[in-house]
Amino acid sequence: MTKLFISDLQGKEEFESVFLVKIINCMEDKSGKKYFNIILTDSTGDLESRLWNYSSEVENTITKNTFVRVRGKLNFYQGRKQFIVNQIQKLDNSEVNMDDFIMKAVEDPEVMYKRLLKIVDGLSDVYIRDLLRNIITDGEIARRLKTWQAGKSIHHAYKSGLIEHILSCTELALHLSRHYKVNENYVVAGCILHDLCKIYELTDGVNVEYTEEGKLVGHLVKGLEIVDRFSYKIRNFPHYTKMHIKHILLAHHGEYEYGSPKIPQTSEAYLVHLIDLMDSKMASLDIIKKTDSSTGHWSGFVKHLDRIVYKSELPFYPEYIQEEEHEERHERHEPKPSPKPQPQQHRHSQPEPKTSLGKMLGNIKIEE
Repeated sequence: MTKLFISDLQGKEEFESVFLVKIINCMEDKSGKKYFNIILTDSTGDLESRLWNYSSEVENTITKNTFVRVRGKLNFYQGRKQFIVNQIQKLDNSEVNMDDFIMKAVEDPEVMYKRLLKIVDGLSDVYIRDLLRNIITDGEIARRLKTWQAGKSIHHAYKSGLIEHILSCTELALHLSRHYKVNENYVVAGCILHDLCKIYELTDGVNVEYTEEGKLVGHLVKGLEIVDRFSYKIRNFPHYTKMHIKHILLAHHGEYEYGSPKIPQTSEAYLVHLIDLMDSKMASLDIIKKTDSSTGHWSGFVKHLDRIVYKSELPFYPEYIQEEEHEERHERHEPKPSPKPQPQQHRHSQPEPKTSLGKMLGNIKIEE
């Protein structure tokens, strides 16, 4: 059976394909009748689904992270795709191609990794340069960096999304540091290290979850541990250099209400926060435009952005719009049509009195 991808589903159609169960909940309607609310997923997005016929077998065997073969019909409900499941069957992991269910970064992670190393090697601060190189060339860190997601579900939440986010931030750091005349060594360090410890905070695989260390410690604190661990290996590593790098990592969420232990108090720390915020939001918009299942120009409501998003390309005019009628007349050398001549009337002349129908018929006699 040929795999049908969610992004390719169009119009109302019946089909059969294989998906991963992202969410499954047994619900009750107003009358108390049970049904299943299911989110199916593959590498191209999510598909809201309903199984209206309750089955205890489904409830006991189909769970989150289960691969299933489903048959049913695609409908549209309130402008969004909704799949009505008629049949559902659990599959073993060995029966599916995992690549069909894992969203990936567009660019090769090895290529991105080499670009990141090149930026590090070009830094002018020898201590920061050595610290960053030692960290990102560590065998286990490098392996995870190339494959991990940057988040569970919000931004860069796909395979190799972490290195894509870090590289994007780091390239912005070079340009914006020079524009605002701040120390690019610290801004680059912050952009590389601020989310690096997501490799310990999150799992990898088809469905990413928070690890025990992620729940109990988190990537901000873990980032400080990494800085300490690798800076100790560099002789005479300056205390104040390490302190400012740690401040950048602790402050990169920007505000206390966003879980930041510190708010940015240096230009470099504030710039890292702004770069991280910008790159994460723009990446979120890009994913919404690619995967949202709503019809038309607009996405459904996006909770974490608190808005709907315009998905289509904006109008673009490389040339001026020409008036077709004017162009055709010019090509035929036709003059514009003149208005119809109006009868001239003397300025002081009075208009002719109107004759009523009664006066016109006054002299007419009707014989009986």
